[in-house]
Formats: sequence, structure tokens, C-alpha cells
Amino acid sequence: MTDLAQNKLPLILPRSPILVSDGSRWTNIHFAHFQQPPCEVPEHISPRHTLCMNVGKPVRLEQAVDGQRKAVDSIPGDLAIYPAYLSQQFRWDKEAEFFNLFLEPSFLTQVGYDVFGSDRLELIPHLATLVDPLVQQINFALKTSLEIDGENSSLYADAIAYALVVHLLARYSTHSRQIKPIPGGFTQTQWKQIIDFINANLDKNINLAELAKIVQLSPFHFAHLFKKSTNTSPHQYVIRCRIERAKQLIVIGNLSLVTIAQMVGFASQGHFTYHFKRLVGVTPKVYSQQER
Repeated sequence: MTDLAQNKLPLILPRSPILVSDGSRWTNIHFAHFQQPPCEVPEHISPRHTLCMNVGKPVRLEQAVDGQRKAVDSIPGDLAIYPAYLSQQFRWDKEAEFFNLFLEPSFLTQVGYDVFGSDRLELIPHLATLVDPLVQQINFALKTSLEIDGENSSLYADAIAYALVVHLLARYSTHSRQIKPIPGGFTQTQWKQIIDFINANLDKNINLAELAKIVQLSPFHFAHLFKKSTNTSPHQYVIRCRIERAKQLIVIGNLSLVTIAQMVGFASQGHFTYHFKRLVGVTPKVYSQQER
């Protein structure tokens, strides 16, 4: 039996997950990577919306969701959508490997109101084989971010969660309407407030909601304007700021690389080295030698 205690996910499975976002301080979205033997999951009710994507071999999946029964031959890449608070029961006949994304219902309500002007949008169950390239990319992007950035992946996860929920509500909900684009961009005052906050908190875990609150926007609209203004995401921008601060600290020359990594908010020296080399072209150690 698998119990993701921190997120209270009602999953009764023989094996523990291969990878899970518990402990990574993600708030609105959670990720789990499972590989399970032939199994029957008893009837339960999930308090979260669940997106399940097959990432293994073809498998025969029998489902009963909210009284609706459906058996499908699921192949790699197939997606199913199970809304929260519906009774669910599953059975599969051979080894199965899948990603689960869990979304908080209150988060969908918030985004629905912020973006579509309605707090009554509901996801529609999709039990048949559904292929959605964007959701596939999001699954693998979150997995990679969790593996590389660990505890420092929350800002990225927040931004991805907003994009995912807007996509789901636009395509798989009881109602959708055209999203109105936001004209213009940040004012100089707003941009200074954002940059000052980022630079003052590089050693902390900055999340999207905190940044959006500075300029009194919803996180979705903030992320949209930020990308429009900088051609990069808030997550990548913060990483670049951390690396620039690290370069300044390396030049000073009296701090260890471990200390610098901690001072600019990286979870480990390995995490710091990965992003430093990606953005600067050399490792921090080589950069330090060059500066001397």
C-alpha cells in the first residue's frame, strides 16, 4: 500500500512511487511517477483532480468513475482526466508505468475566475484514450525539473501549473471562452519592485504568487506579462539572477563555492554547478580560476 502522506493522496498501490514531488514545496500541483504490477485499485474518492498519463507499455485498463464504466487499451502517451470528488475504481492486467498530476480544486476555481471570469467551471471526465501533446510535454518538464532542481523547482512548478490549468479549462471543462490578452507590460515602477524583491530574496524559495502580489496581478497574468516583457519565464529569470550574483561573489574570492551556492539559493553545489555551466559555459571552479 502506498500512502503519499504529506499530500494525503488516496492511492492504494503495491509499490511506492519512483519519483514524487512531496517535500519540494509545490503548492497547487503535485507529481508522481509510478511503476506498478497488475493491480486492482478499490473504489475511492480523490480530493484532487488527477491527470494520468501512460509512459510504459500498452495495457488493458478497466475503469469505473462516477458510475461510468469503460475499458480501454491504453498505449504510451494516452491521457485520462479524473475530476476530484468522484468515486473511482481501476484495474489493469499487466505491468503499468504512468505519471500522475494532481491539481487542487481550489486552484482551478481561482484560475477559472482570474482568466475566464467564472468560478463555476468544472473538468469533464475523460476515460477514453486522449492524446494531448501539451500535457505530455508538461509531464516530462515537471519530472525533469523535479529531478534537477528538487526543492528549488516550486517557482517553475507554479508557472507550469497555471499554464496547464488554463489549457484544461479551455479544452476540457464545462465552459470555455476566449482569453482576453493583456495590453502593455509592467511600468518602470512595477519592474523595479519586482527586480528589487528578487534580488533581496535570491537565497529563498521565491514562488509565483509572491511575485504576482507585488504588482497586484493574478499569477497567470503576471507570468504572461513577465514572459512578454523579458522573453523568459520568471523561473529562468530568477536562476539567471542567482548566477549573476554568484559571479560577483566568486570575484570577491574569499568564499567557498559551497557557501556561494547556499547564499544564492541553490539546493546543493551540484545544482549550482549545473546551472552555472549551462548559463556561463564553464563550471564555477573554472570561472574562479579565470578571474584570478
